[in-house]
Amino acid sequence: MPLPIIPNVLAVRFSSIGDILLTTPLLRAIRRRHPDSRITFVTKEEYVPLLSHNPHITRVIGFAADRPLHDLAVGLRQERYTHRLDLHGSLRSLALRALVPGGWSTYPKYRIARAMLIRSKRNYYRDHRSVAERYFAAAKHLDVLPDGGPPDFLLGPEAERKASEWLAASGLSPERPMVALAPGAAHATKQWPLDHWYQLIGRITDAGYNGVIVGGPYDETLGASLADRPGVASSAGRLGLQASAALLRRSVGVVSGDSGVMHMATAVGTPVVALFGPTVRAFGFAPYTSRAAIVELEMSCRPCSSQGGERCPLGHHRCMIGIGPALVYDALQRSV
Repeated sequence: MPLPIIPNVLAVRFSSIGDILLTTPLLRAIRRRHPDSRITFVTKEEYVPLLSHNPHITRVIGFAADRPLHDLAVGLRQERYTHRLDLHGSLRSLALRALVPGGWSTYPKYRIARAMLIRSKRNYYRDHRSVAERYFAAAKHLDVLPDGGPPDFLLGPEAERKASEWLAASGLSPERPMVALAPGAAHATKQWPLDHWYQLIGRITDAGYNGVIVGGPYDETLGASLADRPGVASSAGRLGLQASAALLRRSVGVVSGDSGVMHMATAVGTPVVALFGPTVRAFGFAPYTSRAAIVELEMSCRPCSSQGGERCPLGHHRCMIGIGPALVYDALQRSV
């Protein structure tokens, strides 16, 4: 049944890379169901490039970390939004909802089921959908359904230019296909051992591929340490989100931990091999695409946290150490 008015939608998700990209199937569905709607998206300023070229969004507002939330709310209160979607459910988004009153809706985060799975290892999740589909609960009044397609990460011409310039200066042979590698992680327990990365890179280069290390500024030192042989170069810390995604799109495959790069790869259509250790698929953040392989070990101590931590609670970190380079390389070969 058509809505009586043209929707003017406000969507809020402050962070992080994967969580934001997983909102894009919902944004796409709203645009297709309501072509004339206006969609405003609020996120942290550093994540604006994830959405800056998305044709389904009318306006992206970047919220600076040093800016008072009240200033953001003043501008939002001037708009007459028909639908306010809290796609974060954090203390900050709850505070914004108080400052911008109206009919807000949100999605189920299943905090109790998640806590029970972490503490008791018993899975009480009844909803086995990806978070990308759980977000649709916030838009139930907009009459939209998931189309089954992956997230969207649309790139501008500047991103392609920067990626081309970096590749031209990298020393890599343009004749060899490229595999992107994302060794970094926000939390130590999500990181695959450095020696495993070395061994995987050796297999990749011996097979005739270039290896390209991708990551943010915090991964620059790690990337440089891995790019110490012919056929490997590191872009970590040298390119922004858009240009890094352009490298991912040019790659035949991506190997990544459970990180933002994993979701970036799915959103640009590149097959990804994802390494899962302290986290599990039940949380809803597995790659949202059929072009993905998850490599993980069945262990009684998994999951140990919702996002990873600084150290393994049991001190052995076997969930990641036990994933051998040969296993990952085999999964990559099946994907590319």
